[in-house]
Amino acid sequence: MNNTNINWYPGHMTKAVRQMKEDIKLIDLLIELLDARTVISSRNPDIDKLGQNKARIVLLNKTDLADPIQNDKWTKYFEDKGITTLKIDSRNKKTLKKIDEAVKIACKEKIERNQKKGVNRPIRAMVVGIPNVGKSTFINSYAGKSVAKTGNKPGVTKGKQWIRLNKNLELLDTPGILWPKFEDQTIGLHLALVGTINDNILDSAEMAFSLLKILEKDYKDAIVERYGFEPKKETIETMYEIARIRGCIKRGNEPDLDRASKLIIDDFRSGKLGRISLDRV
Repeated sequence: MNNTNINWYPGHMTKAVRQMKEDIKLIDLLIELLDARTVISSRNPDIDKLGQNKARIVLLNKTDLADPIQNDKWTKYFEDKGITTLKIDSRNKKTLKKIDEAVKIACKEKIERNQKKGVNRPIRAMVVGIPNVGKSTFINSYAGKSVAKTGNKPGVTKGKQWIRLNKNLELLDTPGILWPKFEDQTIGLHLALVGTINDNILDSAEMAFSLLKILEKDYKDAIVERYGFEPKKETIETMYEIARIRGCIKRGNEPDLDRASKLIIDDFRSGKLGRISLDRV
């Protein structure tokens, strides 16, 4: 089996970037949401250019599903670039408690300048991320019940809606969606495995085969702990064995690789295979 060949690049990317360039003029802070399991794959390389001269925060989302050692390494990777970085799980409000402090750190200069001028207004932020990275869940969890659109503000482009997250932070209510660019097929594969790309256009057996290859290399224990056997010499044999153990059998006692593949991918996405990072520092 070869790596799945994924060609997926929505045509409205250019429009999204153009819109973001306009919106970014209105904000003080850019909050970038990434999937902790696919940190580089879930980044759009345009973001560094778009966010120049703006305060930045990177939120590594779904860290509960990612390798804790890699989570720490990725945090250091961004902190070394001078970007305030937090590990979060957008469904778990406890992990969002540090964000207020992170905003103060990232926007320290802006806040001090405003205070000197006697300006008392919240920091204006925009959340960006690729599809399915958990943006809506994050905004809803972070804001809780206090989400309120503050409407048009004087001096702000007409029609832009601002969501008051708390007394110190307002969010520009835009889709904030960027699409990843992947000339490298590995990026496409990693995004497919975490569910960013529609499963219906992909070959699940190819994906499961590629996932098992990654596990054999970096997380061998995950196969042992989940399926109860050491990986076989050949990856395809490991797939057959998982199919047999899990009762994925077709007529004639043939292993049903399609069913077994979906099961393996589901086990990965739900965290049943343990905490796994596909992109490593």
